[in-house]
Amino acid sequence: MMPRWQWLFVLLSRKLWLRVSILALIGVGTAAAGIVLAPYVPDNWTIKIGAQAIDGILNVLASSMLAVTVFSVSTMVAAYGAATNNVTPRATKLLMEDDTSQNVLGTFIGSFLFSLVGIIALSTGLYGSQGRAVLLVATVGLIALIAVTILRWIDYLSRFGRLGETIQRVEDATWKAMEAHLAHRYLGGRPMEGRGAPDAARPVFAGTIGYVQHVDMGALEACANATDRDVFVMALPGAFADPARPVAMVRGGEDEQVSRLVAKAFTVGAERTFDQDPRFGFCVLAEIASRALSPAINDPGTAIDVVGRAVRLLAGWERLDQSQPDAVIDYPHVWVPAIEVGDIFDDVFAPIARDGAAMVEVQIRLQKAFIALSRTDDDEFFNAARKHSLISLKRAENGLNLDEDIRRVGEAAAKFSPRGSAFRRSPAADLPI
Repeated sequence: MMPRWQWLFVLLSRKLWLRVSILALIGVGTAAAGIVLAPYVPDNWTIKIGAQAIDGILNVLASSMLAVTVFSVSTMVAAYGAATNNVTPRATKLLMEDDTSQNVLGTFIGSFLFSLVGIIALSTGLYGSQGRAVLLVATVGLIALIAVTILRWIDYLSRFGRLGETIQRVEDATWKAMEAHLAHRYLGGRPMEGRGAPDAARPVFAGTIGYVQHVDMGALEACANATDRDVFVMALPGAFADPARPVAMVRGGEDEQVSRLVAKAFTVGAERTFDQDPRFGFCVLAEIASRALSPAINDPGTAIDVVGRAVRLLAGWERLDQSQPDAVIDYPHVWVPAIEVGDIFDDVFAPIARDGAAMVEVQIRLQKAFIALSRTDDDEFFNAARKHSLISLKRAENGLNLDEDIRRVGEAAAKFSPRGSAFRRSPAADLPI
């Protein structure tokens, strides 16, 4: 797992202002390069390429890039608002970290600053005839880049911030977090399955109240190894750390310095993140479905789409987990609990079953999803699917008014095959649902 400084660097690299600032500096540096490269340009080139026309080109470029930048910013803000209102505020962060929109905005601002610096340098006489030639060549290349960027941007805007595209972003972010988690099961530490921390261990609490965003396993291992102690992680990324819930337990004597070092390894923030927290993605998917099922929106089709995506993610989780080799223990002094499959089922299916209790099409789709997930080779999946199938059936019986609808949901739930039946998993069961 990446250390805290590397994780913070990754977060910084996703900031819009950083990407835009770098591209803007490249634009300014390109404009200033004409002064440095001017002595290397032959005099006769300035006449052949028409370097005197650079003044008008830069003026047009500066004015047009300013207008395009304002338009792009307003479009991005509108997309953020649409995602907040139509999807969920938790998905807006994925749009704000979008590479394409950041690169486009950085290209436009960098082009504007390039033109502005070039105009200022031309007005002050810093460019000679050779410098004008260099500036013209750079401007022609920049115009080609702008043309390609605008064409891509127009096509991209047709789906940027739309409901289906934003849901796909949430699914992709969830799958990425799942892959990272399964590649480093137990965050690289020892499994703490079922037994919890020993009674002799003492609690360590976070310095602030909020959600655990990152656990620096390297720092925990270094502290535990240096002091001959064992650290038991009690709050995985996504857990809420408060004065009543310790983030870790330490076995091996009481030491305030060790407690401070252990607490410092947990990064706590106001919001959950997708990186080390696969469950957060399922929670966001459930929020999208719940919003779609609200009386104000009344869009059961989106909820059904979310159920299908949740099945695809969970089936992929089971297949990837079965294909992974035994977990490698990189941090032998740190004990970490597992993410329970039942908790993920609670995160994504319980809200949909609750809010869609009065919609027969949603309840039938849920039962089909539970049947599909029960037919994996994992007992945890079967038990969780069976549990939620029964709960959803009870919700449907209380929420539906028509006996015919209740009968249809009951018939769908009755197809749930018991464990150990003659059912055999077919190749089609491995396909995304």
